[in-house]
Amino acid sequence: MIGYGLSARTFHLPFIKLQPELELVAISSSQPELAIDYPQLSHYPDANALIANSDAGLVVITSPNHSHFPLAKAALQQGKHVLLEKPLVLSSEEGQQLTAIARQSGRKLAVYHNRRFDGDFLTLQQLIRSGELGNIHYFESHFDRFRPEPRARWREQAGPGSGILWDLGPHLIDQTLCLFGMPRAITANCRTLRPGGESTDYFHLQLHYPDKEVVLHSSPFCASPTLRFMLQGTKGSYQKFGLDPQEDALRAGAMPGGTDWGLEKATDYGVLATVDSQMSYPTLAGNYALFYQQLVAALLHDAELPVPVVDALAGIRLIELAILSSELGLRVEVVG
Repeated sequence: MIGYGLSARTFHLPFIKLQPELELVAISSSQPELAIDYPQLSHYPDANALIANSDAGLVVITSPNHSHFPLAKAALQQGKHVLLEKPLVLSSEEGQQLTAIARQSGRKLAVYHNRRFDGDFLTLQQLIRSGELGNIHYFESHFDRFRPEPRARWREQAGPGSGILWDLGPHLIDQTLCLFGMPRAITANCRTLRPGGESTDYFHLQLHYPDKEVVLHSSPFCASPTLRFMLQGTKGSYQKFGLDPQEDALRAGAMPGGTDWGLEKATDYGVLATVDSQMSYPTLAGNYALFYQQLVAALLHDAELPVPVVDALAGIRLIELAILSSELGLRVEVVG
């Protein structure tokens, strides 16, 4: 494990511990509590030292976004499998290079888009497959927060890969690509709205498809209950507020597993509406552990990765085009 911040402690280590096929052997971090929390492991203050000296077969990289490419490249060249926190990298060119290196080295390159395993997103997929809403023509996805003042952390400071578009944008884009594939064009507005802000803290992306429109949105000024999804079709619509409960449970120190893991309270269910009725629609259970289960199957049995790298690369390309659209103030066509 490279990094011992929120991502490693909350979204990776609990699920690594669940997998009997995986053994945590080393962590690279300068945080002093590491020696207390994991005294039995090999500790490396430098990530490159871990890559060069550890005999680990899989390296999980949770360090800041700008370090993803060089660290993943080094690990692959050392013959190690790599799991990168999202975003995969910060450019299409970097992603293509990593893909080529992984192919040449015969190693797996995976990216952690865990929100494919959010219960509300699994529910969306079920609704679309069932045809209950008819043909879908509008989709809206929000990841809003109430954080009106910038925080002193790398994600909100100036620098490559910082800002909310690189933090939450990959989640919303990846889920949309899972549902509908690549759009024909994108129109984006990416802003720094908070006083004293150093990086993008607001985005509004509109993805243009031949038969539908998609809006992806994030604001730091949403103090009210937050809209998560709006799905509208020819037979009805589905509206969902609030976030999947897994993150809050993990932050509170709960260990994943058990029959009630990832289940929402009935009061948090979304609403399915038609011309004649309106009903609470149960949310499927979310389960981030499925990501690691599928990753293990890919490493040991050459099964398909939980998130194909080609999907992650498509998401990076859309972020690049969103930045271009915002800078130019124009709709940008998606080529290829």
